[in-house]
Amino acid sequence: MTIAPIALFVYNRPDHTRRTVEALQKNVRALESELIIFSDGPKNTETEKAVHEVRTYIKTIAGFKSVKIIESTTNRGLAQSIIAGVTDVVNRFGRIIVVEDDLVTSPYFLTYMNTGLDLYENEARVASIHGYIYPVKSVLPETFFLRGADCWGWSTWKRAWDIFEPDGAKLLSELQEKDLITSFDMDGSYSYSSMLERQIRGENNSWAIRWHASVFLKNMLTLYPGVSLVQNIGQDNSGTHAGGIDQYGRVDIRTKEIVMQKIAVHEDPEIRRIIVDYFRARSNPNIIRRIWNKISK
Repeated sequence: MTIAPIALFVYNRPDHTRRTVEALQKNVRALESELIIFSDGPKNTETEKAVHEVRTYIKTIAGFKSVKIIESTTNRGLAQSIIAGVTDVVNRFGRIIVVEDDLVTSPYFLTYMNTGLDLYENEARVASIHGYIYPVKSVLPETFFLRGADCWGWSTWKRAWDIFEPDGAKLLSELQEKDLITSFDMDGSYSYSSMLERQIRGENNSWAIRWHASVFLKNMLTLYPGVSLVQNIGQDNSGTHAGGIDQYGRVDIRTKEIVMQKIAVHEDPEIRRIIVDYFRARSNPNIIRRIWNKISK
């Protein structure tokens, strides 16, 4: 097995960072993995103390093959940090495992990622391996594919990351020209296109929606686990894009190793329907929650 380097992106959340790192340290493949930590600089004087606390902590991290810390002297923001960091690592190593500072992983997360990277390295249609799956009620296969990409604990190769298109307007135009908006929005159950439109208007700076759109337009796929290997602990709205993830982030993490076997590279329409139904079932509660939060403020 070729062990991919882990890129960990941190900013100003010392408690979240510590929990994320402690979970990674418990991974079966941790001692074989190089950990590269990208630490973004403070945005203002109010964030300086927390950034300093994070940087003090990450200098104490052990339990990996090696630990390298890259500290930015300026505040690049999450999107620029991830785009630049991922590009740098895949250009040097050819593959990467990406973790943000609010993700608690299963002890078998790194095993799953590295096995998936080995299995599908030469499959041109496979863009990435993802560690999180929504808490659907249906029993899913050990692994399966969905079109597009995702962002809560993932891995990829240089050949796939090379298709990343940072221009959101270009991506939206192509989706419209090819009449793919409804499909991109999971048959209208989740408005990814609205998220992309907000990124274009500068209302968010999501790298993830551009990564998803880039992969979707190339008709490429991402491998998912049947039971989540990742839990998002950013439900307290402490993160850049944390709002509204509570209903998705709280999942039971798989505690057993996934039996990884190479499967046919295609999107199963039945599994897609299960995900679409999951989104639709949560659309109304999500609207009510947003209204209530607005009233409360």
